[in-house]
Amino acid sequence: MNGKTVLVTGGNSGMGLATTVEMARQGATVVMACRSRKRGEEALAEAKRESGSDHITLMLCDLASFQSIRGFAAEFKASHPVLDVLINNAGVVAFRRELTADGFEQDFGVNHLGHFLLTRLLLDQLKAAEQGRIVVVASGAYKIGKLYLNDPTLSRGFNPAKAYARSKLANILFTRELAKRLQGTEVTVNAVHPGAVGTSIGVNRETGFGRSVLKLLSYFFLTPEQGADTAIYLATAPELLGVTGQYYYRRKIKELSPRALNQEDAERLWQWSLEQTGADKGLHNF
Repeated sequence: MNGKTVLVTGGNSGMGLATTVEMARQGATVVMACRSRKRGEEALAEAKRESGSDHITLMLCDLASFQSIRGFAAEFKASHPVLDVLINNAGVVAFRRELTADGFEQDFGVNHLGHFLLTRLLLDQLKAAEQGRIVVVASGAYKIGKLYLNDPTLSRGFNPAKAYARSKLANILFTRELAKRLQGTEVTVNAVHPGAVGTSIGVNRETGFGRSVLKLLSYFFLTPEQGADTAIYLATAPELLGVTGQYYYRRKIKELSPRALNQEDAERLWQWSLEQTGADKGLHNF
């Protein structure tokens, strides 16, 4: 990975931090996209210490705000004309129904729409790479997901499992549709199910709610390093040149359920996401 630039969203904790450290160890220049400056700076120091690399930088990006994403993308493009790997790792689980700055249910707004907009804004930098790669961290929870595009805020019958599963189904439909639209380019995109990983996802950063439950369950979870393994594999393995539109688990292609293979839903979600994010303005037809 020497000489390559890698962007990791949610790079300040859990799998994102583990991914940042390993990418830097392999020689990449890594940009950690984080929402909090304080947590980001603490993680940056840890990542540099763990990796032994000084080629790691912090940039602030709140995936719950389209304005923040656009500002981040403009700043990133000004200093990085080429992006070799984009790892869409950041994710949230909301235990209560909350809305993003743009009025979307938080899981869907961050896990899908935020990454949808960010990815599209950085496509030119990815296409400028010798072989650009996009890695989307999804989840096996997609199997119980439904899109509910007629109720994007989940104002009716909200529950955490419903919200999270919807966002993860959207991740996979997005991966497959983007792969189709990037045919003829050198950019690939694949999704990954990391397994049950002991990260801080679902823990309220302000109140600490959920931390005791996480500690109790941690004995049954993979470590962040174990969870990040397949995402790192997708980002670096030379044998995956040209492999795109797939869903991986433990470094193997995993068969998707019919719901995630619904091409009509993938196209409908894509068009709806374009309209909601305004991402079709001033961009190529991707």
